[in-house]
Amino acid sequence: MSTLTVKAYGAESTTADLKEMNIERRAATPKDVEIEILYCGVCHSDLHTARNDWGGSLYPVVPGHEIVGRVTQVGSEVSKFKVGDLAAVGCMVDSCGHCDSCKQDLEQYCLNGFTGTYNGQDKHLGGHTFGGYSQKVVVDEHFVLSVPENLDLAAVAPLLCAGITTWSPLRHWNVGPDSKVAVVGLGGLGHMAIKLAKGLGAEVTLFSRTPGKTEDAKQLGADHVIISTDDSQMETVKGKFDLIIDTVPYEHDINPYMQTISLNGTLVLVGFVGEFQNDEVSTRPMIFQRRSVAGSLIGGIAETQELLDFCGKHNIVSEIELIKMQDINHAYERMLKSDVKYRFVIDMQSL
Repeated sequence: MSTLTVKAYGAESTTADLKEMNIERRAATPKDVEIEILYCGVCHSDLHTARNDWGGSLYPVVPGHEIVGRVTQVGSEVSKFKVGDLAAVGCMVDSCGHCDSCKQDLEQYCLNGFTGTYNGQDKHLGGHTFGGYSQKVVVDEHFVLSVPENLDLAAVAPLLCAGITTWSPLRHWNVGPDSKVAVVGLGGLGHMAIKLAKGLGAEVTLFSRTPGKTEDAKQLGADHVIISTDDSQMETVKGKFDLIIDTVPYEHDINPYMQTISLNGTLVLVGFVGEFQNDEVSTRPMIFQRRSVAGSLIGGIAETQELLDFCGKHNIVSEIELIKMQDINHAYERMLKSDVKYRFVIDMQSL
């Protein structure tokens, strides 16, 4: 298979800073779309993969799965895109296409494993996939998304991960104008959960451990802020929420939130991946009020397109700080300190 060489930024090992390098992309096949990358969001998953925090990282790692750009070439069998179109790529670039999950447009739950935009198995060139910290990407048409022309392209990028990660549970649990939704954590995921839940017409509450985030939360669309360490405030929302979206990315005690879920309500975890070891989850509030604890992973391609179309209609984008590619290592250090409101996006023209 013929290839093209493109510039990228990646890490050679767990301890190495990201630096400029060359990578190979496949030349567009009949079903492929080639995209010049204009902007790429920076996700916590990028940092964790670059540093092998979760294990299994394949080097060199070229992160980036919040990709926005313009189509520069299309294969002969491509029907949805033409040269010059705005296009986006999220967390997946392939799946088996025939399992029960894929047939339901839920490629993120592919029973044979989806192919990640980076650190996945490259079915075309062998080796592993490289992400959006690069000049171009070549992706099967099915996994390419259309971007509304009216939106700020840089601020669209985080919708491809942070946006869809929170949109998917909002849609699955049928959030609408009569819903009462709470969000735990105000970061990249949390700020999108607030914006999208409010866009769907829900009454939205932020759970925060400190009062300092109240003003920001309300500017993003939250109707209320509850200090979760204040027992008297927590008592006022007992049994209130139809859905709680928990975006906290580290191990934490979810028991205090359980009493705030309504009958038949659900707390869905979208931030923390791993085992709860320090605090046991009590089944009592679940059994006596038929409450549920669930998990959710990004969204399928159809659902992601639905999100982008919704955001175009309602003019919803992420709150971002635009950086140069050369500043990525510093940005990673700032991410570890939660020193960003609320998502870094790389201007790929700097590469």
